[in-house]
Amino acid sequence: MKNLILRTLTGIGFVAVVVACLLVGKYTFGVLMTGLMSAMMIEFYRMTMRGEYKFSQVLSVMAAIVLFLLTYLYKGFHFPGRLVVLAIIPVFVIMVNSLYVKDKTDFGKFANLYTALLYISVPVTMMNLAAFDPEGNYDGMLLLALFIITWVSDIGGYIFGMTIGQKYGKKLFPEVSPKKSWAGFWGGLVLAVCAGVVLCKTGMLGYPLWHCVILSVIMNISGVYGDLIESQWKRYYSVKDTGHIMPGHGGILDRLDSALIAIPVGIIYLLVVNVL
Repeated sequence: MKNLILRTLTGIGFVAVVVACLLVGKYTFGVLMTGLMSAMMIEFYRMTMRGEYKFSQVLSVMAAIVLFLLTYLYKGFHFPGRLVVLAIIPVFVIMVNSLYVKDKTDFGKFANLYTALLYISVPVTMMNLAAFDPEGNYDGMLLLALFIITWVSDIGGYIFGMTIGQKYGKKLFPEVSPKKSWAGFWGGLVLAVCAGVVLCKTGMLGYPLWHCVILSVIMNISGVYGDLIESQWKRYYSVKDTGHIMPGHGGILDRLDSALIAIPVGIIYLLVVNVL
């Protein structure tokens, strides 16, 4: 019960910060996303690389920030789109730096530098596409709606998984996450669709109802996979949490593992059907 209360209070505080930063304006949005992305990459490197190749880790985080900021400036400040390709330069710097690392006894860990760029920085950077319209105007409402669908899906999965899934029904992916159950999956799916319908009816999602339902379904499924992907990383490296910054939840990566997959997939859907 103590852990549940702590988890709830920490979750409410985290949600409040995210909501406030998204709604205040584009500057707080930029600071929030840069901070979350950097924290998640640091947690990922702490889990996978420990204290090795620290300078290269710093270079990788800087490369991620450059990628996000160039896209941010392009979408919100009319920065020339062609110059976004400059984001590849820091990645080349990381590659060149690898040649000068003297101790290559565990050089295979260098692959984790590029993994985090793809796994964390690219999804976070894509959130710029939901935060700014084609004219460069900022509106955090759509991105907030996508977060809400992800959060409601997670809450539904947790509640139904803990109350029903642990006693009845089959496990979803026992070899990766023993606690994940089909009951939690279906519970999360139902609540995610309900959230999508409510967001549609209240105007936070300004799309036809059927688009909102499809969006909620694919985000729920993607979010479950996002959770499982992170669980697989943690199981391989024998860690319970990627960090301790959020009591009851673990690290920022633990809290946003679903969103890293769900929100980009949602954005891709909206782009493909040409409503974003």
